[in-house]
Amino acid sequence: MAKEEGPEILTIGGRQVRITHPGKPYFSREARLSKLDLVRYYLSVTEGAVAGIRDRPIVLKRFVNGAEGEAFYQKRAPEGRPAWLRTVTLSFPSGRTAEEVVVDDAAGLAWIVNLGCIELHPHPVRSAALERPDELRVDLDPGPGVAWDDVRRVALEVKALLDEVGLRGWPKTSGSRGMHVNVRIEPRWGFDEVRRAALALSREIERRAPSLATSKWWKEERHGVFLDYNQNAKDRTTCSAYSVRPLPDARVSAPLSWDEVPDCDPADFTVATVPARFAAIGDRHAGIDASPGSLDGLLEIAARDEAEGLGDAPWPPHFRKMEGEGRRVAPSRRKGAAKRPRSKKPADD
Repeated sequence: MAKEEGPEILTIGGRQVRITHPGKPYFSREARLSKLDLVRYYLSVTEGAVAGIRDRPIVLKRFVNGAEGEAFYQKRAPEGRPAWLRTVTLSFPSGRTAEEVVVDDAAGLAWIVNLGCIELHPHPVRSAALERPDELRVDLDPGPGVAWDDVRRVALEVKALLDEVGLRGWPKTSGSRGMHVNVRIEPRWGFDEVRRAALALSREIERRAPSLATSKWWKEERHGVFLDYNQNAKDRTTCSAYSVRPLPDARVSAPLSWDEVPDCDPADFTVATVPARFAAIGDRHAGIDASPGSLDGLLEIAARDEAEGLGDAPWPPHFRKMEGEGRRVAPSRRKGAAKRPRSKKPADD
């Protein structure tokens, strides 16, 4: 019988973090990384990775059997957490509450990675203002067959619009097929208003680039790159900067400068390449907290849309029906919609 592998004890910032089963394969195909390899990756980019999650409650997305296994989301902080790890209590649209982990330093980061958190999923709020987001998140999600070049072109349209309304966007690869643009905002608006601003941005980009972009929630109506405004609804999270994604090459959600966007390739940013990039150029998003902006310009676009009869758009299915929201049912399933012809069963050969 093989001897069971003992834990690896790391001393990080004066705190001891126990890494259980350090040699356990977390990526066993192309990247071939162990759990300890993943912890060491995050420690190599700590300054950037912690900046994306610091003082924010985190949903733990746990891949306990590695990147090839099934993941599950854990909102509630584990009972066996170290005494130095903070938590805050969040309330959700369902009316329930949960005490969630808050990570402020490298030791906390290593501790949650040991739980199987390959990706990092912070909420867009700080612990002192849990109902007032300080980040608007633009999620560019390409449909099947959409070219990466189209994603980059839509991202540049987003930048132009943000510039016009006095906001600064900070782009990063999603680590998969899309791109994210994070926008630091003053924490003066609630979740509903931030989502309203995101919806206005999505619709305006669709008007400016109708062949490339869509704000349509229902998949049957989409084309090109979907701007997922609902990522700004309360209780929704996206992976933060430097998160590793569960793809065979251990791809990373990599912060970019805008002048890198036109030529970037998401496959260039992996656990194998990002530490050297970080050591050479530092964190491309290091200044994101310096100048939070106002949502007034986007909310003016929202007000104009509403005055012209363009109401709210569908919310995620687990949210209650919202005031001003249209029917939350796919167009093809609405009463009176033309029925699609049933395909005939092919005859046996």
